[in-house]
Amino acid sequence: MRTNLNALTTVRNLGILAHVDAGKTTVTERILYATGTTHRRGEVHDGTTVTDFDPQERDRGITIFAAAVSCAWDGHRINLIDTPGHVDFADEVERSLRVLDGAVAVFDAVAGVEPQSESVWRQADRYGVPRIAFVNKLDRAGADLDTAVASIRERLHPAPLVVQLPIGSEDGFTGVVDLLRMRALTWGEDGDTATEGPVPDALHEEALRRRRLLEEAVAERHPAALEEFCDRETLSAESLTVALRDLTRSGDGVVVLCGSAYRNRGIEPLLDAVVAYLPSPLDVPAVRGTLDGTRQERAADPHAPFAALAFKVHATATGRLTYLRVYSGTIGKGDTVLDAGAGRTERIGRILRVRADRHAQVDRALVGDIVAVVGLKSARAGSTLCAPDAPLVLEPPTVADPVVSVAVEARGPADTDRLASALARLVEEDPSLVVRTDAETGQTVLSGMGELHLEIAVEKVRRDHGLAVALGRPGVSYRETVARGVSGLVHRHVKQDGGAGQFAQVAIDVEPLEEIMGFEFRSTVVGGRVPQEYVRAVEAGCRDALAEGPLGGHPVTGLRVTLTDGATHVKDSSDMAFRTAGRSALREALRASAMALLEPVVEVTVTVPEEAVGTVLGDLAARRGRVSGSVTRAGAAVVTATVPLAELFGYATRLRSRTQGRGTFTTRPTGYAPAPVVTPTR
Repeated sequence: MRTNLNALTTVRNLGILAHVDAGKTTVTERILYATGTTHRRGEVHDGTTVTDFDPQERDRGITIFAAAVSCAWDGHRINLIDTPGHVDFADEVERSLRVLDGAVAVFDAVAGVEPQSESVWRQADRYGVPRIAFVNKLDRAGADLDTAVASIRERLHPAPLVVQLPIGSEDGFTGVVDLLRMRALTWGEDGDTATEGPVPDALHEEALRRRRLLEEAVAERHPAALEEFCDRETLSAESLTVALRDLTRSGDGVVVLCGSAYRNRGIEPLLDAVVAYLPSPLDVPAVRGTLDGTRQERAADPHAPFAALAFKVHATATGRLTYLRVYSGTIGKGDTVLDAGAGRTERIGRILRVRADRHAQVDRALVGDIVAVVGLKSARAGSTLCAPDAPLVLEPPTVADPVVSVAVEARGPADTDRLASALARLVEEDPSLVVRTDAETGQTVLSGMGELHLEIAVEKVRRDHGLAVALGRPGVSYRETVARGVSGLVHRHVKQDGGAGQFAQVAIDVEPLEEIMGFEFRSTVVGGRVPQEYVRAVEAGCRDALAEGPLGGHPVTGLRVTLTDGATHVKDSSDMAFRTAGRSALREALRASAMALLEPVVEVTVTVPEEAVGTVLGDLAARRGRVSGSVTRAGAAVVTATVPLAELFGYATRLRSRTQGRGTFTTRPTGYAPAPVVTPTR
């Protein structure tokens, strides 16, 4: 047992986080190259990267799906997940962060903290994931480490602890000064290996100044370091390393390194920092779950009962892969596990060590491992797999509500069933996608996190299943109402076709209700001219007529119908006759009334930087929005408005483009309001 626990100290489960185009995938590729996992450098622009293996990722040059790889460095096994940087795929980042012990946040040395950098940083905050920062692209024109660090301090509010000083700038960037050991690391044009040497004379004084600033910042936040600093007025490299590790794991500080991943400069020190500062599975708190409503903890022990969380499902040509993070115990090929949420047992067919789209089969997986398994049928992202005799339910990753929808239909009637099956598989792989059928329009509606998200999902259906798919905006569920009604409308229903006939006569008044949504029926008939049982039939007929209005066949609401008079026949009157009379009478009355169209409206709450308020208000006005309030909170403006739902299609993308990706919004349905004169059809 002691040997297994010692082995856990050499495991690092980490993710690479950043804004799109900050260089996450290139950093991942250089890590694989530096560790000897690959023997050539993959390039995003050439479509030769290991982790961006999906055809759409290579076509678009962005990371879409979180990809897991394993490599080794300095006697440690590193399980690494390259996460997407585009805001539309934030749910992929969320599921990855749920199972990671640490992360490397990559920042552009020119742009500093970008909008999605901020978003993924907050996601990591929610899960308490320790991070180190890597300021990338120091070889670019305009790159500046100090400016990037200042943006980290101002926008993200951690204490940045800079442990390196660049040697050269922009095109002249050749290496870094290691401030802990006061040595220079430089790379040649090939960038393959670092050359260690003394700190250049021109940088010696600046390096000493920055080393002193680092010591003071660490001593201010770490009691043991403070004690040594007070006694000796300096900190040794060993003391700094221990203190930096403690501050990183507690979240009280963020170690900052720098380099150029594209030129392969700064990757080895980054790997050393991952090993030195980020936690192993033994360093993180025991995983917590529930059992019969009570909170339970499961220690990171290979001999404890098995417990793992499924965080990703991927369908391949050779089978269904379920990605697991093992939190306790051991699992072997052929073992039976319990899907705690579904309440059913399943058998592990194979266990695979993953390297993006390539897999190596292993006999077992231990606590701390991130692996893929084959053979599970019911497990979904967020499912807990555990030992059948020791059930436990772990908290699943949070799934965000979709914000954009599109109508999807097969171009050929014969492909309708195939499309339904393809969409079901899509949702199984990506829980942030939602498929539903609109009860009123009959459309199949696919909802997701953004227009790019939906575009890629639909393209995946086309490529993987060979389906021709047509897209359109989902039909908005309009309503019709009475603006001005009619009085004394008389309708007689007579039908005689042999045998017992049908006879019913009704007189009705129709008027608008103050409550725009609703229907009210009442009777003022006196003298028993319409018996009570027939009054109920007239009401049922009127409710039938509400299904389709005269403007565009939309449901009718917001009216009162009063039955004022009627007549019966001693033999031919019946419930059916009066129901038919009520339905026909109200349809006729609606055609004679002045009708108005109602459209669904939602309350939109938009959060944007203060400098973007004017732009957002103008855009909401152009969408027929009515602003109801605006407040400022912690440097951001929160605008509340009521907007027609039909005007919100494409708003997510528009808001992001107008606020550089920093704007967010939520919606809440508030009912219906009068629509413009132009009448849409179903």
